[in-house]
Amino acid sequence: MTVDVLVEVSVGNQNQMFTYNVEQSLQPKIKTGIRVIVPFGSRKLEGFVININNTTDIEYDLKNIIEVVDEKPVLNEELLDLGNYMSDFYLAPLIHCYQTMLPVALKAKRRTKVNVKCDKYIYINKDEKTIEEYIKHNKSVLQNNILSQILSLKKVKKQDINNQGVLRTLINKELLKEVKEEVYRFKTDDIDNKEIHKLTDDQQRVVSDFLKGDKDVFLLRGVTGSGKTEVYMDIIDKMLVNGKTAIVLVPEIALTTQLVARFQNHFGTDVAILHSRLSDGEKYDEWRKIEREEVSIVIGARSAIFAPLNNIGVIIIDEEHEGTYKQENSPRYHAHDIAMYRAKKHGAKVLLGAATPSLESYARAKIGLYGLLELENRINGKNLPKVIVVDMKDSIKKGHRLLSLDLAEKIKLCLEKKEQIMILLNRRGYSNYLVCSNCGYTYKCPHCDITMTYHKTSDTLRCHYCGYADKRRVECPSCHEKNLKDFGIGTEKIEEELKRIFNEVRIVRMDLDTTTKKGSHSKIIKDFEDHKYDILLGTQMIAKGLDFPRVTLVGVINADMGLNIPDFRSSERTFQLLSQVAGRSGRSKLEGEVILQVFNSDHYVIEAAKKHDYIGFYNRELAIRKKLFYPPFCFIAMVRVLSKDYDYGFEVSKRIGTHLREKLPNKTVLGPTMANVFKVNNVYRFACLIKYKEKTRIYTALREILNHYDNNRKIKVEIEINPMRF
Repeated sequence: MTVDVLVEVSVGNQNQMFTYNVEQSLQPKIKTGIRVIVPFGSRKLEGFVININNTTDIEYDLKNIIEVVDEKPVLNEELLDLGNYMSDFYLAPLIHCYQTMLPVALKAKRRTKVNVKCDKYIYINKDEKTIEEYIKHNKSVLQNNILSQILSLKKVKKQDINNQGVLRTLINKELLKEVKEEVYRFKTDDIDNKEIHKLTDDQQRVVSDFLKGDKDVFLLRGVTGSGKTEVYMDIIDKMLVNGKTAIVLVPEIALTTQLVARFQNHFGTDVAILHSRLSDGEKYDEWRKIEREEVSIVIGARSAIFAPLNNIGVIIIDEEHEGTYKQENSPRYHAHDIAMYRAKKHGAKVLLGAATPSLESYARAKIGLYGLLELENRINGKNLPKVIVVDMKDSIKKGHRLLSLDLAEKIKLCLEKKEQIMILLNRRGYSNYLVCSNCGYTYKCPHCDITMTYHKTSDTLRCHYCGYADKRRVECPSCHEKNLKDFGIGTEKIEEELKRIFNEVRIVRMDLDTTTKKGSHSKIIKDFEDHKYDILLGTQMIAKGLDFPRVTLVGVINADMGLNIPDFRSSERTFQLLSQVAGRSGRSKLEGEVILQVFNSDHYVIEAAKKHDYIGFYNRELAIRKKLFYPPFCFIAMVRVLSKDYDYGFEVSKRIGTHLREKLPNKTVLGPTMANVFKVNNVYRFACLIKYKEKTRIYTALREILNHYDNNRKIKVEIEINPMRF
């Protein structure tokens, strides 16, 4: 018997499949999808068995498999098939696709070891009457206390028994026994009284239309606070009754905390969690819990789409417009595509939910490719919060550079009424850059084409692309004068300003710098929910999906900042962010307000956000996209060239652009151009963009480029289908 084994080695974009012989003793253990250890030159590698060949007429000597790692396959038939689909669609090496699907403990990697966690429990080793009789005649109070405890509780964790010496005596007498039991590292509390929500008429209509509808994919557009989560839970309830399972995807880890709590209140422990903040051991436990069919619902970020659930009935993607559903490294998959592929295999439905759907999704729903469901009103009947736009050009003239007078007065009023405030500034750090006012020297990252951000809490300058950090110096390295000034604002500077203006205000900051520790997201959200803080200040991670009943004011600093990014989606992203964060205000009985501090108050995005007018924004933006021939009127593919040699990288990118125009005469090919951040970690980046309506000849041309530059060590060519960022 021979097998084809897929291993991960650096041989470009080719699929690294190698044939090995299987000795007689190992043949009964061999199955497709299991991991094996194989010799590879002087190394030993783990790989996946992809094919089993019974042929023996091999004309050359084969090496033998060394060891079989798994008892049962880590890649089931569905995941094996899904990997092939991803490899073909995203033009990615097959090994990358399989490695992406699995938790670290199950990847084909050398020296990767995650153990099953076990605790020791003490049980009675005799019948209860024998133990009771022993206690009656036994004079040892310590022994009797332990025996009585275990009689009452049935089992006790060994470490919870105080007197281990007495315990050993009872075990030696065979009155008690010690048993090792596997335990899961990620704890979920069982809820006895599960929370049931009565749906409104609108919500019931949406659930009914989804279940009875003949579309495979539905888009639910529901304004913030309209009760989309209750709709999700009711749909899942219906699926569970029919013996089906469900996957729920959320875009941010911060969102997972509140959503998981709500799902646990409703479904108890029938929920598994998968996201990147879990430890390797916790992910391994959750994966096995799903695989063993101990849970019916999986909630998590992008990678949860690969959860090995059987008999899936529904896949729900909350905040479906978010760019985090697109993976940025190989394979550059989008969770939407994987969800639809898996749903088709299972005969399931996909529900995309958002207050501000992506233009592509809403356009598909409007022309009937997706079913369209809409919730136009908040669940409590309240109006959406009033939005006030403050022009900072006028505010700065009056001496208010960071917080406008309007926002400061509103914050003061809320604090007096013991209400809570959320402040969004989508830029972390203290200031955007440092400049010498004497000679004009600007601190830039030595490895990237970007200015470094000053972080006052650590007194360091940091590059937010490659991670390079340097201590702030007192004098300019160019002219040696002590005239360094910081420009721009980040969350640290706003926090400092709030504390200066409002005495004894309780502020918690939530950005990438304050959420690096495990559990920090959950702690900040829980503490703010418990009113341990008056103001939650943060970046975009506070904008979506969070529900705080005491929040009556939301302030957005530099609300139009995102409009300056050179990306055709910048207007859409800005509108979505502003609409989402505005929706955090006034979600309960209290009325809400939103203040947007901007420099371009007449921009159509700001006007639409002020009126909560998604349809108006959609129509305006769609007209622009149609003129410029951008999605949803076409699909796009990006060819990136990465090189440490600027001249060579530029020359190759020009050749690729010429090749694409020759091969695709009826398609629109733009570039080559430099990426938004031209140099990252000493690597220059160039790109060509292809716009197309049908795939004819596209994939052939792209594969030719990949194959041609596959073994070129001076450059790296990457291809991304339908990129979200440029």
